[in-house]
This record gives sequence, C-alpha cells and structure tokens, in this order.
Amino acid sequence: MEIRAITLFCEPDFAPEQAALFLATARHAFPYPVQSLRLALPPFPDWLAAPQAVAQAQTLAQAWTAVGVQYLSLGPVQLRHEASWLELIPTLLTASDRLFAAVEVADTAGTLDTGRCWQTAKLMRQVSTILANGFGNLYLAALAHCAPGSPFFPVAYHRGGAPTFALAIESADLALQAMQAAHSLEEARQNLITAVIQAANTIEETAVALSAQFAIPFHGLDFSLAPYPTDGKSVGRAIEALGLPHIGAAGSLFAAGFITEALERAQFRRCGFSGLMLPVLEDAVLAQRAAAGLLTLQDLLSYSAVCGVGLDTIPLPGEISEDVLTAVLLDVAMLASRLRKPLTARLMPLPGLVIGDAVRFDFPYFADSRVMAPAGGTLNGLLRQPTRLPINIRS
Repeated sequence: MEIRAITLFCEPDFAPEQAALFLATARHAFPYPVQSLRLALPPFPDWLAAPQAVAQAQTLAQAWTAVGVQYLSLGPVQLRHEASWLELIPTLLTASDRLFAAVEVADTAGTLDTGRCWQTAKLMRQVSTILANGFGNLYLAALAHCAPGSPFFPVAYHRGGAPTFALAIESADLALQAMQAAHSLEEARQNLITAVIQAANTIEETAVALSAQFAIPFHGLDFSLAPYPTDGKSVGRAIEALGLPHIGAAGSLFAAGFITEALERAQFRRCGFSGLMLPVLEDAVLAQRAAAGLLTLQDLLSYSAVCGVGLDTIPLPGEISEDVLTAVLLDVAMLASRLRKPLTARLMPLPGLVIGDAVRFDFPYFADSRVMAPAGGTLNGLLRQPTRLPINIRS
C-alpha cells in the first residue's frame, strides 16, 4: 500500500512559501511511501484572467514546483460557468505538463446538461491531438456529481477559503490480500474491513499531528482501492480472486459491489470517492482483459453503479466520433445524477489507432493494452438538443 498523493487545497493567491515546510515534512512523515505532492485550486474560471490565463498558470506551476508539488489541478469548468471557458483548456494543458483540468457535465444539485456533454466530447477530441500519442486526455476529465475536496486527480478542486489537505490512498493490494487469504465471503469482507481500518488509523494519526503542527485542517482520506500496474496491486486480480474466471464475466458486478460494500463498512475519516477504482490502463489485469475483449466499456459503466469512480483511462480509437463520446458522457452523467454518486469519465482517444491496436505508453503508471471498442453510433433527434435537466434521485 502507498499514499498516491498528499493534496493541498488552497486559493490561488496562497503563497507557496507558506506551504513549503508543511509539504516537505508531510512527504516523509507517514509510515507508507508517498508518491506525489499535489495542489488543488478552486474552479479556474473564478480566478484566472482569460487574456493572461496561460502566463498565470505557468507562473503558478513554476512556483509550486519549486516547493515540491508535482501536479496542480486548475479545477473544473462548472455548469454555472460560460461554455467559452472550455475553449481555454487545450491551451492551458499545453502551458505545462503539470496541470490538470476538468469539465462538469452534471452538478451536485442534480442538474444534467446534455449540451455540456456535447461540448466536452468535442474538447476531448481536440485535447487528444495536443500530443501525438493522445496522452493529453490523461490531464482532463468530465465530472458528474463531484463535490470539492477529493484528493485524486483530475477530480480534485478546492471549495474556497482557508487551506486544507487530504490524502489519496493506493490500496488495491489490501483487497487482493484480503480476498486471497479468505475461506468464505464473510471472512473476505472482514479481512478487508480490518486491513483498511488498521491502515487508516495509522495514517490518520500522522495526518492529525501534521494538522495540529501546521494549523492546516485535515479533510480526510480517499481510501479508494486504486491500483498500480503490477499483478500484485491489481483491482482486477482482487475481483477475480473471489472465484470469477475473469473480470467481465457474469458475477463481476456482484464482486465489484461486494468489495465496495466492505470498504464502506470500514470506519475512518473519509472524503472523495472512497470506493473501488477500475482504471483500465492503470491496472495490469484490467488492461489484459480489455485487450482480450473480455472487459468492455459497457461492463465498466455497469460496475460504476455499485462501486467506483466511473470510466477512467479508457483507450479509444483516435477517430471516435463526438456522437459516441457524447453518448458515453450522457450515460455517466445520468448514472451519477440518479444515484447521487460522484463519477468521472477520463476517455482517451488515441490518434492513428483503431479498435484492437496495441496501446503502449512510456509511462510507469500505465500497463500495455489494446484500443477498446465503444458501443454507439450517430445520435439523432432530441439527444442533439442542448438541454439542462433536473434529475430526481432514485428512491
């Protein structure tokens, strides 16, 4: 198990020098390895000046990099913002390889915007061409029902006000060990609950001490079962350890819900998703099953109803149409709105690649896979009309 990120949430005018000692101390304070230090800001349309936006973003990235921060989230364009702000995102993402941004397609009040789904699909296609290999969409996501305060990127953003911090936990190996050591479902569930509580208590103790020392409130742990692309840190392997022939087979939804329900029983100071993450390219087994055609995009979407964060790091054909991307975003937005749960979509059209082509990145956090086949075609009629819809929660 590792700490994926210590994420500091603050206003853009908070001086990096004020956080330098906190960040340096926090990086080595925990009994688990810390992969990265990150910064999350309020939604950028609230504080960036459009004519100077790129220069402002570059200055911020340089200043925070100097005190040890690896990545910065500029926050999302929300439904309350004009759509013209979306046009700035490709330029911002090219200003620095440390910047993340997002677009809200459904808000936390239950409003779903079909027009914003179309606009985000167009944006994703545009961002896919920033880099020749399509890597640009790693830094961009669509958000549905996502509140501020989650320490995982690209969803992370600050609600405003005084600085706070939270931790993103990479803990797929805990789930795998819990499943492999069990002789019954009940024992598997209890193994996972116990492991999470023990680790969380240890981490929280250090985080609370840091909070008191530096007078920065501790917001909580996003104890999502996030993977790393090795077999021993695979969420897919943990799901299969329950007895499935492979993830994607019938019974996979049960397994995803079972593991998530166990995680929800663990008592700790939680924030963000605190669920089961199924990012295809970040998980060795998910990447293998997707490459073999055993795990589909629709499978992953169905699992999102009972577990994790939505659709993450999904390799798609470079010439995928805006219609198909929009349809996927509409599904994610409706699922999040009806269930009132945070979901994201980080979709990665890969220029020059078609369905079935090999996907390989020179990036230590990605596994090899193949381009997945999205289900969909041309949208017609009412679905082409931009509409804001209030969506009632399913009771």
